[in-house]
Amino acid sequence: MEKTVRVAAVQAEPVWMDLAGGIDKAIGYIEEAARRGADLVTFGENWLPGYPWWIWLDSPADGMRFVPQYAANAMTRDGDEMARLQAAAAANRIHISTGFTEREGGSLYMSQALIADTGELMSVRRKLKPTHVERSVFGEGDGSDLQVVYTDLGRIGGLCCWEHFQPLTKYALASMDEEIHVAAWPSFSIYRGAATALSPDVNTSASLMYAVETQSFVVAPTSVVGQAAHDLFCDTETKRQLLKLGGGFARIIGPEGSQLAEPLGETEEGILIADLDPALRAIAKSAADPVGHYSRPDVLRLQFNQNPAPRVVEARTAAVAEPQYDEIETPVDVSQTQ
Repeated sequence: MEKTVRVAAVQAEPVWMDLAGGIDKAIGYIEEAARRGADLVTFGENWLPGYPWWIWLDSPADGMRFVPQYAANAMTRDGDEMARLQAAAAANRIHISTGFTEREGGSLYMSQALIADTGELMSVRRKLKPTHVERSVFGEGDGSDLQVVYTDLGRIGGLCCWEHFQPLTKYALASMDEEIHVAAWPSFSIYRGAATALSPDVNTSASLMYAVETQSFVVAPTSVVGQAAHDLFCDTETKRQLLKLGGGFARIIGPEGSQLAEPLGETEEGILIADLDPALRAIAKSAADPVGHYSRPDVLRLQFNQNPAPRVVEARTAAVAEPQYDEIETPVDVSQTQ
């Protein structure tokens, strides 16, 4: 980072299972963030077309009723909806990071896209390992999905949700000298009071510790569960108690742990804005750089396979060359030489 960067973290309810409507709403926030001078605007995990909350509320068989519509509203990295986001980035001269459900063939993935302020799609990454029941819906990424992208704003990386609980994953991104980290989360309202590991306290602490451990700026957008989510996912009182309204806990955190933006209320929709001063990162790194002077590679090192792992590898047979003959003189009739 060579200059102060202004970032925006969106805290808002998705337009559930309506990709076109979600793109419209996203563009509204993109335009607002640009008007407020942001260089980068960020959205939460699977914000397009919304996180599939049914997986936490009932049996897999019951959840199948949501699957066709959800898959139909998943986004491809080369489709018209992505093109609309790219056009919005270029029109507003702003970088965009958004979580989205990606469709490739018959499979879905938990993905994050990074779009430059020129409209270029700079990267798409997939969640390396979907968490718990997420694996009933989503496939997983590979080593190529741990990436830090060089941009005009600095080196930007990202992870989704409980990827922030993986020490080696965090170390891999830190090793690439990540400066701005997008921590994309859903809402923190599932199983409130019954599962501490899913609580706002634990998950916001995960974003905080990521910043302190890696000395990067963390921009942590989250979704909100509103009445529209209850109407769609919660057809019983039990489900409404399992998935509470609210859950918005967007944060912007400095590399030494400072809170750089005033949080919104958990049911509020809006944008957090903060200016990232690179001097803060220099100070934090001088105290503790776990991939530099604060490391002990003679004791502990990370083995990192960053290669993609395609499902099909074509082994083409080399073409058989036609035999080459030198020019042959007219043969001698040996029967006449005796």
